[in-house]
Amino acid sequence: MFVAVHRFISLLRKRLPRRRFRLALALAAAQFATGALASGLTVLMGDELAAHAEFVQHLRAAQEPGGRFELVRLAPGAADAAQAAPVAEAAGAEPERAANAGVRTRSLRTAATAATPADGIFVTMAVGERAARAALERPGQQPLVLAMLSRLDYENLRASSPALQRGQRRVGVLLRDPAMADQLALVGAVLPQKQRIGVVATPESEPLVRELQRAAQGTQPPWDLQVEYAPDARSLAAALRAVVPRSDALMVLPDLIGDSQAATLSVLRAGAGAGLPVFGASEGLVRSGGLAAAVSTPAQLARQAQLLGQKLASSGNGSSSSGTGPLVESAAPATVRVNTTVARGLGLRLPEERELTERLTVTR
Repeated sequence: MFVAVHRFISLLRKRLPRRRFRLALALAAAQFATGALASGLTVLMGDELAAHAEFVQHLRAAQEPGGRFELVRLAPGAADAAQAAPVAEAAGAEPERAANAGVRTRSLRTAATAATPADGIFVTMAVGERAARAALERPGQQPLVLAMLSRLDYENLRASSPALQRGQRRVGVLLRDPAMADQLALVGAVLPQKQRIGVVATPESEPLVRELQRAAQGTQPPWDLQVEYAPDARSLAAALRAVVPRSDALMVLPDLIGDSQAATLSVLRAGAGAGLPVFGASEGLVRSGGLAAAVSTPAQLARQAQLLGQKLASSGNGSSSSGTGPLVESAAPATVRVNTTVARGLGLRLPEERELTERLTVTR
């Protein structure tokens, strides 16, 4: 058996880039330790965002045949997990049968604890910030994955949720955006001779700015970050006027500015007026005139969330395996999106999106 496993690993190492090899090896190890994907998965949703719905669809499709999949929707205006409508189904069930299973109103605590550990491995997954808050309010011992959170969502939860601070449960956090190191790696792949990156942030974005600064200092040579703050919409124009002349490129963070179409368009117009490329973390930014973005799709995030749940389930009882708090992961691997029209307008000849994606994978 050892020889067979060794040959399998050697084959993976030859055929896959280093980053994908490590991810595949980790997934194989988690499956070996637990036997398969989670045999029971409870998913809590607090909204109907399209990305969240697609994420849940991929989770359902990947569930093992015969495994139990339970979707729990928070009622509109519900303050906690006690007001939820679960729909239970067996993985692989026909949609009509799943619908005919009925909707039973009960607490999330009852829904998630109906199965016993003897039945297999059970994981609870909360999708989005509202669902994450509801899941954290419910006491329990099952591994809990908080998925599709922005970095700022997580920071708000960490500051306001006593349950997350206590660390008495195995909790994993999957951020929906790639790490700042991946964003900088993309800028470096597209603009290898440039070092100055301009960023306009809000005061609430400080955790993102700190992550970006750490990533910038971790490269050789380090990036020269030019950061200006815009406390409100009225100060955005002044911040852009200050940062643009000191920058070779602009970056839009996934914060209040990145989430605002009007604010993002202001950054894009400032970049276009100065002939500067604009990078970000969303496909919408690229479609609107940004040069490139490192993003993660709901399908990729669903696969990573499953792996994170397996890590937690195989770590034993008690809090997270580190013993110091939740296990936090940024979205990986990142996928690159490029606006070729903007690239031509800037006089840039860029590699294909697939090649840039592979470069990020190798760099990471």
